[in-house]
Amino acid sequence: MSVLSVRILALTTLLFCSSAAMAATDRVALVLGMGAYQVIEPLDNTKNDARSIADALEKIGFDVTLSLDATSADLYQLLDDFSFRSETADLALIYFAGHGVEVQGENFLIPVDANVQSNRDIQRQSVSLKQLLGAVERARKMRIVILDSCRNNPLGDNIDLSRVSEVETVATTEATRGTGGLAAADPDRGTLVAFAAKDGQVALDGSGLNSPYAAALVEKMSVPGLEISLMFRQVRDRVLENTGNLQEPHTYGSLTGVPFYLAGPAGGQAEISGVDAIDAWAAIRPDQEQQMLALADLGDTRSMLGLAYMRLNPNEGRFDPPAAVSFLERAAKAGSPEAQFELAKLFERGTGVPVDFERSLELYRAAADQDFADAINDLGFLHYQGGLGLPANPQKALTFFERAADLRHPQAQFNFAALIDDGLIASKGPEDAAHYLYEALRSGSSDVLNLLSERPKMFSAQTRRALQTKLRQHDFYTGSIDGDFGPGTRVAIRRAYGLEEE
Repeated sequence: MSVLSVRILALTTLLFCSSAAMAATDRVALVLGMGAYQVIEPLDNTKNDARSIADALEKIGFDVTLSLDATSADLYQLLDDFSFRSETADLALIYFAGHGVEVQGENFLIPVDANVQSNRDIQRQSVSLKQLLGAVERARKMRIVILDSCRNNPLGDNIDLSRVSEVETVATTEATRGTGGLAAADPDRGTLVAFAAKDGQVALDGSGLNSPYAAALVEKMSVPGLEISLMFRQVRDRVLENTGNLQEPHTYGSLTGVPFYLAGPAGGQAEISGVDAIDAWAAIRPDQEQQMLALADLGDTRSMLGLAYMRLNPNEGRFDPPAAVSFLERAAKAGSPEAQFELAKLFERGTGVPVDFERSLELYRAAADQDFADAINDLGFLHYQGGLGLPANPQKALTFFERAADLRHPQAQFNFAALIDDGLIASKGPEDAAHYLYEALRSGSSDVLNLLSERPKMFSAQTRRALQTKLRQHDFYTGSIDGDFGPGTRVAIRRAYGLEEE
């Protein structure tokens, strides 16, 4: 048996970590409210909105950092700290209420001490939507950025926002809507950006305690058993209703195909945390399934995925593999890499369709072309062992494993670290192996946590020392760099994973 298959066997036969450790905070939020602007026009409701959102999130179990009237320096530090915390969270959420403007096709959120006289000032003194996305991008399952920040154009006619600055921060010359509004967002897969108003529109500050958008968010995010994508749809409908259709919220990007309830399950509804997608979607209430059917008819690929998962559950009365295939075919044709991946598995196994290795391989490759890490990792195994008509080609397999590892696929990170440790990657050494093991811990692999805690000697002494060095660099470890994984190293490993001892 090859080294690779031995390591994989060890990885898949481990038990999950014991209850002796407290689970890491699975949901974290950074809530920002900007109102007391020092130079540009102040805003009335933004700090009320931030407080209301923070309170609502805390009540449903989020670990919330609330910041009001942050300066530029404050904002950069807050984002840096939150970025590190979000790495070990399942869901990371940022809410920003304040002034936001579009400059040359890029969205900027303005801190209270900004004194802007030019595009360059905006770019230097504000934070961009890209920076907010960067602060949540390493959360393990779900990333959300909510902008209630296009209430008006605070700069009036003083700055030509469409004029190209000497500082080029974007590769577009799209005209800016100087009357207010933000540019359309295009976040990575697994990330949702929610705007209080569609791109180019101005959101209303509201005449009551909260803006219409914040009020709708507080109402809907607190409803138990409301799946998150449907929640944002209901927020949209509520804002349209309360503003007489003057303001229409909009979301950009797409979440993963795993359901999520911000406020947890409703009474009598099964807990879905840690459950695979097929079982998790089975817990969706019938009224929400009807909403998903309607959204699927409108082309929503996530709804198609959820409906397919429901029909792939053999323990449910809805079990209907051919119908699941139909939903996945529609979503795959619309470009969903997760649908392409799931459909590839069905063609490989012959579930709901005749076995078709050629079609399966085509779908795996289509998903991989969109950087879907699961598909890339599976292509690595197919090339390593020979499968779906492919000849065994271990060298080519290594390129897939490395690519999947660099996309933060936990199993690929572990396996690539093992290959490096075994000397099979000539260009990489112990520091590289330690890097991938550390990243697998931060990605939330409980199997890797167990291996490093209970069986560290499966890795060389050089790799173990390099991992201790890595843990020290991130302030998780203060002991000797000796390769001995004693109590101090084991505690550091658990802390890097996101656990604290009771």
